Amino acid sequence: MSNTVLEVFDASLQKTQVWLNDLMTELGWENRPHNACLALRTALHALRDRLTAEGAVHLGAQLPILIRGVYYEGWKLTGKPVKERHKSEFLDHIAAVFRDDDTVDPEKVMRAVFKVLARHISKGEIENVKNSLPRSLRDLWS
Repeated sequence: MSNTVLEVFDASLQKTQVWLNDLMTELGWENRPHNACLALRTALHALRDRLTAEGAVHLGAQLPILIRGVYYEGWKLTGKPVKERHKSEFLDHIAAVFRDDDTVDPEKVMRAVFKVLARHISKGEIENVKNSLPRSLRDLWS
């Protein structure tokens, strides 16, 4: 493998670590990196599945390579976008993954992931994503 390819993967790994560190700090999970990975994956999948295919691809294009792979993992276009209109339905994805951990607040997790996205994704793309969501879900970005 050429050095250039290795440098690309190394850069993506470093960016991914920055994102996870940001998320762990937002949630106070500095000693829970596995939970931060699960939270990021679950929130990204819930968001991806709520977007149109075009919107999901545009968002995915701005993710670091490693996170992009997690984002697209298991994606099927059938039945997308899902029509979750209520915040509780959207947050159920996080609640299901952390059902055995009553210290996890799904809304706090989703808000933290959205903060990290807003920090690392272009403002224009974040606005496009937000505007494609119903108001009840848009409110999670504030």
